[in-house]
Amino acid sequence: MASSSPFPEDAGSSPHTALLGSEFVSFDEATQTGTMRFTVRKEMTTMRGGVQGGLVAGYLDDVMGYTFVAATGGELAPLNLDISMSLIRLIPAGSTIIGTGRVVKAGRRVVFLESELKGEDGTLFARATSTAIPTPRPSLSESGTGS
Repeated sequence: MASSSPFPEDAGSSPHTALLGSEFVSFDEATQTGTMRFTVRKEMTTMRGGVQGGLVAGYLDDVMGYTFVAATGGELAPLNLDISMSLIRLIPAGSTIIGTGRVVKAGRRVVFLESELKGEDGTLFARATSTAIPTPRPSLSESGTGS
C-alpha cells in the first residue's frame, strides 16, 4: 500500500534536510520503495552549473536512508559501509529532482539499498547502491540535533 503522507513525521527536522531541500513524498510497502523530492539550491552547484558530485551522493544517500527508515516503521536507520554511485549528467541549479530509493534486501546484519535521481521529465541524473548495517534510529534529542 502506498503512503501519500510524509514519513517519518520528523524527517524535516534533521539539519541536512534543509541543506538538501528534501521532502519525503511517499513510501510503498509492497515494493519497499520510497520517493523524495529535492529542490536544488545554487549553493549546491559548481562553476560548471551542476550539483557537485559529493553533494549528489548526499541526495542519493538521503533517499536510500529515509526509504529504509520508512520500511522499518521508523525503528531503524542504515549506517553506510559503502556507497557506489554513477553520475550520469549534471543536475542544474534550480531543478526539482525526484529521488527514488529501494530496499533491495534487509537482513539483521546487512542491508542492501539502491536509489536514483531523475528530473521531473524523467531524465536520469544519477544512480547509487549502498551496503549498510541496520542500527537503532536515534531521536533528535539523542543525536543532539533537537531542542
